[in-house]
Amino acid sequence: MSTLLLVPLDDTVVFPNMNVTISADVADEDRVLLVPRHEGQYAKVGTVAEVAERVRLPGGVAAVNLVGLHRGIAGVAHTDAQGRLRVEVPPGVRTRELEREYRAVIEEILELRGDDGRISAFVRSIAETGTLADTAAYAPEITFEQRIELLEAVDVVTRLELALQLQRERLAELQIRHRIREDVEEGAQRQQREYILRRQLESIRKELGEDDASVSEDYRARIAEADLPDEVREQAEREVARLERMGDQSGESSMIRTYLDWLLAVPWGERSEERLDPVHAREVLDNDHAGLEDVKERIVEYLAVRKLRQERGIAEDKRSGAILTLIGPPGTGKTSVGESIARALNREFVRMSLGGVRDEAEIRGHRRTYIGALPGRLVRALRDAGTMNPVILLDEVDKVGADWRGDPSAALLEVLDPAQNHSFRDHYLDVELDLSEVVFIATANVAETIPGPLLDRMEVIRFDGYTVDEKVAIARGYLWPRQRERAGLREDELSIDDITLELIVSQYTREAGVRQLERELGKLLRKTATTVASGTAQPPISIDEPTVRDALGRQRFYQESAERTAVPGVATGLAVTGTGGDVLFVEATKMPGKDGLVLTGQLGDVMKESARIALSYVRSHAEELGLDEHVFEDASFHVHVPAGAIPKDGPSAGITMTTALASLLTSRPVKHTVGMTGEVTLQGRVLPIGGLKQKALAAHAAGLTDVIIPERNRADLDDIPEDVRNEMSFHPVMSLDEVLELSLEPHSAHALS
Repeated sequence: MSTLLLVPLDDTVVFPNMNVTISADVADEDRVLLVPRHEGQYAKVGTVAEVAERVRLPGGVAAVNLVGLHRGIAGVAHTDAQGRLRVEVPPGVRTRELEREYRAVIEEILELRGDDGRISAFVRSIAETGTLADTAAYAPEITFEQRIELLEAVDVVTRLELALQLQRERLAELQIRHRIREDVEEGAQRQQREYILRRQLESIRKELGEDDASVSEDYRARIAEADLPDEVREQAEREVARLERMGDQSGESSMIRTYLDWLLAVPWGERSEERLDPVHAREVLDNDHAGLEDVKERIVEYLAVRKLRQERGIAEDKRSGAILTLIGPPGTGKTSVGESIARALNREFVRMSLGGVRDEAEIRGHRRTYIGALPGRLVRALRDAGTMNPVILLDEVDKVGADWRGDPSAALLEVLDPAQNHSFRDHYLDVELDLSEVVFIATANVAETIPGPLLDRMEVIRFDGYTVDEKVAIARGYLWPRQRERAGLREDELSIDDITLELIVSQYTREAGVRQLERELGKLLRKTATTVASGTAQPPISIDEPTVRDALGRQRFYQESAERTAVPGVATGLAVTGTGGDVLFVEATKMPGKDGLVLTGQLGDVMKESARIALSYVRSHAEELGLDEHVFEDASFHVHVPAGAIPKDGPSAGITMTTALASLLTSRPVKHTVGMTGEVTLQGRVLPIGGLKQKALAAHAAGLTDVIIPERNRADLDDIPEDVRNEMSFHPVMSLDEVLELSLEPHSAHALS
């Protein structure tokens, strides 16, 4: 048994067959046990080393040169005669397989690292299995913990398996690094090759005279020719400089070229030569459209102001842009009036349909950081127009939606604000656009669905529909010639008089606009064209009532007010829908029971409340109406508004419901010539309503001659066309007493009891 001096090695591991020099005083010891130590913890196995030489380091420090002999376990009581720790390694197939695989892995590692052959020869010269496994410790990638684990592997097979695992990990890491390096070198070589080929191609083209300038030079020439504002020119030149630095082979170069193409596509310096002639503008508008006095007057005012400012040398006001909003039912000519305005102003016309738009980027554009980014619709509209002062029609602005991609109506706030749109900034172009010279015309069917802040920036002009006479004039001057041409008929081949046109208007259409009227005329003309083409009729053909009946079928709309109000309990009301004014009938009946008030007809909350108020008023004024006080005992009332499939709501049916209940209980029918509109309070006061012009036109089309309206709507009578006012009587009222006196027939029977 021998006792060896234990020499701790901090964060260092010495294996057998290794030479190491350490600063230590080992006195007269020939052999020592080197044990690795980390943070005060000793390894379980150390290395017995022989002192080969004692030396002095610079500074007089004592040191020894040691040679590792074999493993040793600190604290072992019994060793062999030489003091060695011996482990028998039985030769076998497993050991030989591990040795062969270990040597193969080492060869691959050395090949990847570029060995000159010396290390490979050294490994091949090792015959002992344990020594072969210890060579793994020479790898610089092996960590301190892995070296300790390898040193503590006393069993040679276990040690060889561990060494093989560590070398496999090294090999995998080296293979990945090698593959990455090859890919990078291949990519760099390919880029360099492409660059050289492109330069050669440019030289060849120059020699052939096919290409006189590079891409960047072409952009510089286009920038110099364009009339760009200073800020835009600087931005364009910065992008061209970026394009030059990165070259055509860069993936980002295509994005820069696309951006420059869009930047140069905007007609920065182009403007239409505006015709500032109010008289000419009025002539164009009158020729294209019947009626629409408000729109025509506003355009004439806009032109007159611009003409005076220009003639008198007054600087142009950036905040004077016209932003008109045409609100009215479908088919009233809102969209087509934009083209007429553009022609009257001698400007380009562009239509932007906003119906269903839910992405804010459609207005402001996408950020350039996104793949496939594009400018917003306004930039595209200016590009399509080719000028900076077109007429842009924002169609269906009331149908703009909103979702997780943003609110387009909020983006329109800046566009439609005369105080801001002179410096509109598109997200894609990221430069200021002056939209103050653009004439914006927005269209909508209803104002209620337009956000308040957006509506506040608009100058609203309402399209309340056309009278019968206006529809006949539109049909005669516009619709009939257009449909006749589409049917392939000449002007001298057929004729129609105004009486027949009025017949089609009143009996086959009931709309605020003229879209359905044009369809009916088209159908009539197609039927006529068929007879001409088949030879069953010879031109000239005169269109009369029998021809209309044969082509369009039976009459579709009737003036049924007299028939519906012939019995007590039915009153004629007036309403406004998304398609214009309409006439609706309110029916009331009484029955025994305890149900109170039953309401049907798909009524909204406002109309339901109006019905309850109406019943409360009639009950509280039973004596004034001449009703028996017992008439309400054990009685249920049912109020119904026909066409139950159509939702109905609005604050204008109060006096109609009250009149229907009063008519029912007093047995006095409502005059069949009377229509009414107005809301009511519990005290019987009549409150004002909206949409009087549309309601009056609907009453006129339905054949009514008397309309009861709130007193506070008296001023709105000026909006009603003169021919309608001449044919109808309007009765402004302040209380329900006046309503009942005007609407109910005189007493002809006793009140119901």
